[in-house]
Amino acid sequence: MKNNLIIISFFIFFALQTGCGIYSFTGASYGTAKTVTIEYFENRAAIVNSSLSQMFTEELKDKFSSQTPLKQITDKGDLYFEGEIVAYTTTSIGVQANETAASNRLTIKINVRFTNNVNPLQNFERQYTDYEDYPSTESFVAIETQLIEVILEKIIDKIFNDAVVNW
Repeated sequence: MKNNLIIISFFIFFALQTGCGIYSFTGASYGTAKTVTIEYFENRAAIVNSSLSQMFTEELKDKFSSQTPLKQITDKGDLYFEGEIVAYTTTSIGVQANETAASNRLTIKINVRFTNNVNPLQNFERQYTDYEDYPSTESFVAIETQLIEVILEKIIDKIFNDAVVNW
């Protein structure tokens, strides 16, 4: 009786581990994929921040390095990301009575093409947009890098979730 319980427990454990592909503690599911390729995302926005492309590309790579065991390769991997930065804008919002802006908004929009060479049904092309507001009394130059980091983190989380979490 005890041996039967051990055998049944083993089969249940095995079925749960292999039933739906490979999962990580982050909720990522990448099936049988073993590699990922993340191409350099060129900045094609009308206003160009010289470090934005490099920051975004490296942070997206870091996300996959830290949250998955996928090996990053330069050729077309099992999971493949490419795209471009299409908008980088700052606008005034919340105009006050004296017709000055109470705050400003930095917005970044990135076009992403994702190819899943293991499961082509998961392929997509989407634009991801996010923003961060800042007081008009702050110097944009002084806080620009901090704003970019916050926005990119939010965009990268969305991309990661759409590509490998699929909840």
